[in-house]
Amino acid sequence: MKRVQFRNRRAVRIENSALRLTVLEEGGHVAEILHKASGINPLWIPPWPSIEPSRYDPQRHAEYGHDSESRLLAGIMGHNLCLDIFGVPSAEEAAAGLTVHGEASVASYEIDGDEAVLRMRARLREAALDFERSIRLEPEGDRIEITETVENLTATDRPVGWTEHVTLGPPFLARGVTQIRAPGSRSKVFEEDFAAPHGRHIPGAEFDWPLVPLRGGGFQDLRVFTDAEASGGFTANLMDPSRELAFFVAYSPASHLALAYVWRQADFPWLGIWEENRSRHQPPWNGQTLALGLEFGVSPMPETRRQMIERGRMFGAPCFRWIPARSKVQVTYRAFLRAAERVPEEAGWEGF
Repeated sequence: MKRVQFRNRRAVRIENSALRLTVLEEGGHVAEILHKASGINPLWIPPWPSIEPSRYDPQRHAEYGHDSESRLLAGIMGHNLCLDIFGVPSAEEAAAGLTVHGEASVASYEIDGDEAVLRMRARLREAALDFERSIRLEPEGDRIEITETVENLTATDRPVGWTEHVTLGPPFLARGVTQIRAPGSRSKVFEEDFAAPHGRHIPGAEFDWPLVPLRGGGFQDLRVFTDAEASGGFTANLMDPSRELAFFVAYSPASHLALAYVWRQADFPWLGIWEENRSRHQPPWNGQTLALGLEFGVSPMPETRRQMIERGRMFGAPCFRWIPARSKVQVTYRAFLRAAERVPEEAGWEGF
C-alpha cells in the first residue's frame, strides 16, 4: 500500500503487474482502476476540480452548486458507495446536514493494508452504522475482490439503502459506442422527468430489459450508450432472479477493454443505469459532463428514505435491506478489467 496524491486528493494505492487501484481517503471512492497496458481508467473523473468533502464550504464553493448534493459533488469520483440512503435526503434530513446518497459518500476513512490488500473503516455517526471494506488485488491478473461489512450500532432493526454507484467516464465511455451487458429482466423508468428538457424516456414506463420506450416512439437499447446530442435518464433493472450471480460488463471497442462487476443477486437485486449526456447545465455540470452510472444495490430508484420504504417491493423484489439490531451484514463482490476483442456476453467470473 502506498499513500499518494490523486487529482489533488489524499489517496492510497495498491497495484500488480496488470492493474493499479486508487482509493480516496475522504469519501472512500474507488477513483481509479487503471489498466496498465493501455493506460486507461474506465471510471469517471468529473471535468471539474476536486476537493476534499471536509473542505467544502457553501459560502466559498459556489462552483459546486448550493444544495444537498454539493458536498458530494465536490469530491465524487469513480465507484461511490451510497449508504444508508440511495438518492436525496428529505427536506428535514438535508436541513440536518445529510447529503445525497448518505454519509458514506463524504465520510473520512481510516485505511491501512499491504501490497495486495486495502482495509477501510468509517463510523457513520448520524446513521449509527459502522462500515468496513477490504479490497484485495490478486498478485497477478485482473481480478479484484471486495468485501463490505455494515454493522448496526443501535438496538432497533434498520431499513437501509445500500448501492455500489459505479460510474464510467471518457475515454472509456463514448457516445454510440460503449456497450453494456447484464442479465436484466423487468425494468422501470424513473417516475419523474430525470433530465428535463433532455429526457427521452417515458417517465414511469415498465419494460423488458433492454429496450426502454421513448417519448417520441421507438426504443433505446440500454446495451449501447446513447448517441444523442444531449440526454439523461435513469432506469431501474431487476437482475434475473433465477440466477445466483448478477453482473454487468462494460466494453470499450476503441480500447478493447472490458470492465465487469459480479455479485450475488440476493445481495443486490437491482442495477440502476444513470445516463448523463451533457443534459445538466447547473454548476458544476455546466453542460460538459459525460457519465454512465451502473449502480448495483438493494434499492431500485434514487429516492428519499420514506419513498424507499413506502415503495416496499417492485416486480416482487425488495426495495431496501434490513440490518437487524446490533448485527452485521456482509457482502462480497468482484471486479475484473481485462483486454477483450469483443464484448463478453458473460462476465468471466471464474472462481467466484
